[in-house]
Amino acid sequence: MFNYLIVGCGLSGVTCARLLAEKGKKVLIVEKRNHIAGNAYDFYNNDGILVHKYGPHIFHTRFKEVWDFLSRFTQWRLYQHRVLTYIDGKLVPMPINIDTINILYGTGYNSLTIHDFYDKVKRKDINIQNARDMVISKVGEELYEKFFKGYTKKQWDLYPEELDKEVTARIPIRYNRDDRYFSDKYQGIPLYGYTEMIKNMLDHENISVLLQTDYKDIQDEIKYDRMIYTGPIDYFFDFVFGKLPYRSLRFEEETLNMEYYQKVATINYPNDYDFTRITEFKHLTGQKSNKTTIMKEYAKSEGEPYYPIPTQENKELYDLYKREAKILDGVYFIGRLGKYKYTNMDVVVKEAMELIDEIE
Repeated sequence: MFNYLIVGCGLSGVTCARLLAEKGKKVLIVEKRNHIAGNAYDFYNNDGILVHKYGPHIFHTRFKEVWDFLSRFTQWRLYQHRVLTYIDGKLVPMPINIDTINILYGTGYNSLTIHDFYDKVKRKDINIQNARDMVISKVGEELYEKFFKGYTKKQWDLYPEELDKEVTARIPIRYNRDDRYFSDKYQGIPLYGYTEMIKNMLDHENISVLLQTDYKDIQDEIKYDRMIYTGPIDYFFDFVFGKLPYRSLRFEEETLNMEYYQKVATINYPNDYDFTRITEFKHLTGQKSNKTTIMKEYAKSEGEPYYPIPTQENKELYDLYKREAKILDGVYFIGRLGKYKYTNMDVVVKEAMELIDEIE
């Protein structure tokens, strides 16, 4: 007899499980994949390089309580992520900052004069309706074309004007030379990897894990009081209103006989090639090796669900499922798939902590 059945062994399910176990609750986690850790899963490849199987995961948060909680289960490699973007044959910092502008245009702006540049190019007269409007209201048409239009089309197979303004609302535009991708107070990579951290979180006598199992195959045989569901919400309801659309990814991995392939962990390619970005994992992990592994990412429409597609139509479809979910007693929907919302790892953990506070 379990107090809780948790569907999904990613970060939100595991956080719930650990907090419940520490409150004396018996928990069973059921996971359809053959490994723990969800999309944060990492492993050592044949050449000994620690690789993130489902694309790069960089942990960053402003929430001290989230950092402190996870720090119980891992030491950190204090790492601050830097991204370059390949534009017009040049590698420039992303998010756009003073150096991005100066490299692209051969100008000499500084922190006092950069405001003049943005004021000159941004569209002030625009009624912001979509993701395109949001960008050009900040940086104007030309930078939108160079940085955002092609990347968005590759990533979503939709142009920015077809996506909600929220997609680009949080894109920072820097008025300084800060070239870090994130500016949160706490940033890092688990020293021995995400899988190891999550293994430590699961290491409790009150937690049992069942891999390679669809919860629907066993839920009638397992006795439990309540369920926390982190899988796709439409699957839970047998797609009664139709399938929620997602973008998926295809990864192409290559190990090369060189110490480093590129200057930073991630380089974006908004306009050239079919892939969206190349990641080199040794920059993230700090490993020393005379080989290096890179990963190219291609967005696609079919496959594992990665990114909920933020359109008004999809939001309305999700709302139908959300209404059904609210009627249920003793079932809680959480995480990126359970809430049909792209969410950073720290927010996933924070929402799991808040859910357990609320229900226990």
